[in-house]
Amino acid sequence: MDKFIYKKAAGITALSASFTEFKYKKHAHQEYAIGVTLRGIQQYHLDGSLQLSYPNGVMLFNPEQVHDGMAHDKNGLDYVMLYIDSQLLLEVTGKKDIVLFRTPIVYDFKLEQSVLNLANAIFSGKDEALCSELFFSLTDSLIQTDISADFKKDTTLIKKAKEMLHSDLGNVLKLEAISSELDLSKFQFIRLFKSHTGITPYQYFLNCKIERAKQLIDKKRDIYAAVAECSFVDLTHLNKHFKSVYGITAFEYMSYLK
Repeated sequence: MDKFIYKKAAGITALSASFTEFKYKKHAHQEYAIGVTLRGIQQYHLDGSLQLSYPNGVMLFNPEQVHDGMAHDKNGLDYVMLYIDSQLLLEVTGKKDIVLFRTPIVYDFKLEQSVLNLANAIFSGKDEALCSELFFSLTDSLIQTDISADFKKDTTLIKKAKEMLHSDLGNVLKLEAISSELDLSKFQFIRLFKSHTGITPYQYFLNCKIERAKQLIDKKRDIYAAVAECSFVDLTHLNKHFKSVYGITAFEYMSYLK
């Protein structure tokens, strides 16, 4: 039986996932995502390349890095994942600008244990102070392992397009208005955006709406406010898209916050 459990502490969201047939839709997160494969093989596409994470593999995702995900075979998959706000990571590491992971998967025992220690502390309801200290230890392991200061910034056009998309999450996507503002045809804009981000403007917009809904549920504990503020048709509509990214419906996710 597929199982997804979320819990949050010290500003970090932890996920424990176990599934066989479930497949994540292509998506991206605003946060860093750092996880460990516990059983089976995690298969996903990242930056156009197929990745396979075997047991003890530490998976490293940068913010807005598009990926999907599934079990490699019928034996299924167990893993844990930590979602970390980019500003929180920069604060702890003392970096001034966003940093990127050099490689998507590493096999490093110290880093693996740091991820698992923090995840276990969050799931077992340990004090925030302890979780913060374990997060500090994790960032030390990350710095020693695989963080790079190189960062490819968005072009001016892509940056402006993202700002316009984010500013209008409560409405339907106004593709022609955005492309006109950028002095591009609708299809020129779609091609440019996808070549830079790996997904279409619509996929990016929908992904942002889903993430925004999650943030609202975290903050307000009101699922219907998330439906309304993010302009989903109804709860069923939100649940469908939420599950494609997080493995569970928005309603199920909220139950973990109580």
